[in-house]
Amino acid sequence: MRFLHTMIRVGNLEKSLDFYTNILGMRLLRKEDYPEGKFTLAFVGFGSEAENTVLELTHNWDTSSYEMGSGFGHIAIGVEDVYAACEKIRAKGGKIIREAGPMKHGTTILAFVEDPDGYKVELLGLK
Repeated sequence: MRFLHTMIRVGNLEKSLDFYTNILGMRLLRKEDYPEGKFTLAFVGFGSEAENTVLELTHNWDTSSYEMGSGFGHIAIGVEDVYAACEKIRAKGGKIIREAGPMKHGTTILAFVEDPDGYKVELLGLK
């Protein structure tokens, strides 16, 4: 067994695709419209679905926003240099909500960015 994907619902698919591909550097792996159900599924990731866990963006055509809820925390992405990743994300218009630095009560370097729907994305330094 292995994790295949995590799904989040997005209000504006084009804005979300721009964030995950152009700002975070993922690739659009596949996208399919389901006209009878009035929704689109788009899968993004850093590598193929056969070898990597990916992110499924679900866009319901008649819904422009969602409430976050209190159970969801964040998506985590490992990066070589958290400080450099923040600068690249900021330069591309990404929203940094917690600057790069040591974890509270620890030494792990991390930062947080926010996607167009308000989902938190943690950047963790790879060791």
